[in-house]
Amino acid sequence: MIRIKSKADILKMKASAEILKNLLLYLEEITEVGITTKELDRKAREFIKKHKGIPSFLGYGGFPATICTSINEQVVHGIPSDRELKDGDIISVDGGVILDEWHSDAARTFLVGNVDERVKKLVEDTKQSFFEGVKAFKEGNHIGDIGHAIQTYCESRGYGVVKEMVGHGIWKDLHEDPSVPNYGKPGFGKRIQVGMTLAIEPMITLGTDRIVIHKDGWTCTTADGSICAHYENTCALTENGVEILTL
Repeated sequence: MIRIKSKADILKMKASAEILKNLLLYLEEITEVGITTKELDRKAREFIKKHKGIPSFLGYGGFPATICTSINEQVVHGIPSDRELKDGDIISVDGGVILDEWHSDAARTFLVGNVDERVKKLVEDTKQSFFEGVKAFKEGNHIGDIGHAIQTYCESRGYGVVKEMVGHGIWKDLHEDPSVPNYGKPGFGKRIQVGMTLAIEPMITLGTDRIVIHKDGWTCTTADGSICAHYENTCALTENGVEILTL
């Protein structure tokens, strides 16, 4: 069931989203060669606690950390560890915050040191594909319009669009209806209405669109080992258009 949110609901989500927005800015500042993903996770947990929030991801479905840290060919759900970031890596940091029952969810891909120009372009285009999807998030359109916009933008540039992992509705549940794929057909899927809140999150690769889930049950990588970037925000459709809450 798709829940339609009031202006008051969206304001409460915005408070949660403000913490998450600032968390990701902070993590970008401290991401550097030599830092471990476990240290990033510790810093994230401390930041959220300091701002009176609760990590959405910690314990969710058994996930053991505050943030997902996915490096290079890892698509999503990478588990923080003692792995040190190296010059030329990229890392997707995906996090969520609960504040007074209200969730927010967002992801960024950070550059570590001197990153290959083609990989930099992938990160930039993944971010832009999110904004292409947001343009289609308007009343009267359908969920398929969002995915079509993202898919068309990325595939026209030679990228792979991950199809097995998708965006989602969000509110008092981290994941709720509707699912928001990064591919689709115009005019298909649920009809978009004012008051919908979505986590739109393209996951785009330099190679295949196929993925592999690893033995830990969480870490997801590209099937061909190609680099992947991820960009996500929590968005609300209001009477005045789209408000990107985590930006």
